[in-house]
Amino acid sequence: MKNKKIILTLFLFLALVTSVGFHALREQPSGTKMASNRRLAVIWSSGDPDVAHRVCLMYTHNAKKRGWFEEVQLIVWGPSARLLAGDKDLQSKIQSMKAEGVDLLACKACTDSYGVSETLEEIGVEVKTMGVPLTTLLKEDWRVLTF
Repeated sequence: MKNKKIILTLFLFLALVTSVGFHALREQPSGTKMASNRRLAVIWSSGDPDVAHRVCLMYTHNAKKRGWFEEVQLIVWGPSARLLAGDKDLQSKIQSMKAEGVDLLACKACTDSYGVSETLEEIGVEVKTMGVPLTTLLKEDWRVLTF
């Protein structure tokens, strides 16, 4: 008899815990994000204008504008620095992104090597060494996407 009471008590306890757990899942607002899903860093390294116009900048801008992520950074790295410096349409797009709250950064080693550091700074991109900041992002709870 004692074993039956223990088994029944255990069963009722598990049923209660399971019910509370499922109820909590159902009641969670659909827009609630986990802590690790709140910050996005997009590394834009491609020098391909189609990738820039039709994929990278479009997604990055919408990620911020539509609230998919709370914090969004665009990191200009490599050949994308040269592309951005010479393309007025891309410059206009990133200025719109900045107005929406996207942080714009560029790798100083890259921009210096292409001779475009000053141009990118003039359009509102923060040019700085990126090795340590990128490493920090990777070690923290940022999602990192590369184009």
